[in-house]
Amino acid sequence: MTSRVQEKSAWIQRFHPSAEAGARLVCFPHAGGAATYFHPVSAALSPGIEVLAVQYPGRQERRAEPVVRSVEELARQATAAIRPWADRPLALFGHSMGALVAAEVARRLVDEGAPPLTVIVSGRRSPTSFRDESVHRRDDQGIVAEMARLGGSDVRVFEDPEMRSLLLPVIRADYEAVETYRYRPGPPLPCPLLVLLGDNDPVASVEEAHGWAEHTSGGFELRTFSGGHFYLNQHAAAVTAAIRDHVTALTG
Repeated sequence: MTSRVQEKSAWIQRFHPSAEAGARLVCFPHAGGAATYFHPVSAALSPGIEVLAVQYPGRQERRAEPVVRSVEELARQATAAIRPWADRPLALFGHSMGALVAAEVARRLVDEGAPPLTVIVSGRRSPTSFRDESVHRRDDQGIVAEMARLGGSDVRVFEDPEMRSLLLPVIRADYEAVETYRYRPGPPLPCPLLVLLGDNDPVASVEEAHGWAEHTSGGFELRTFSGGHFYLNQHAAAVTAAIRDHVTALTG
């Protein structure tokens, strides 16, 4: 992949530009999440690692754009958006839905002859660990109940009708993308794969997370933290340190 002059993109937010960064960490949000979720990660990793936070359509400054209801389509468009940033090594990080998007982006980069430095997935079972889920088909209250079960956000925001009408269609579309995703068989990734997980995550068991090992030939590591699906909120410093150490070890 040849490097190009970096262009402003609706898909990419860069909070702390760093000319001295040895690598860039591309971060993919969870269902209902936005690029700003990764602002603290960017602040913590800068200047050694520059964070590029992916902004999916339908939220924040992109709220007027149609949502994307497919992991594959999110990955296709995101891959195009990050190509101009490949003049430095790219590491990919995704939490929950973002883990699937990151893995699919990695597969596309490999197909283009520019594999990422590493892929770090969080809070997600492996793509071949199937559960038949249908949260996206629930009524609004059912989706709010699922958000409450997983934690990570203050569900009182949904008590406001305006916020409810703004946020729930995006969350529903994201759940549809995740729950209709089916892994397409293919060769394992040639880069290292680091899996981060809360040891009490209701949507990804340790055994299911171990399934990611079959998706890489470049080395596999699983690290667990106490907590549930959004364990990374309560262990922000430790998670950020794990990411920094992992990426730095690969860039020297």
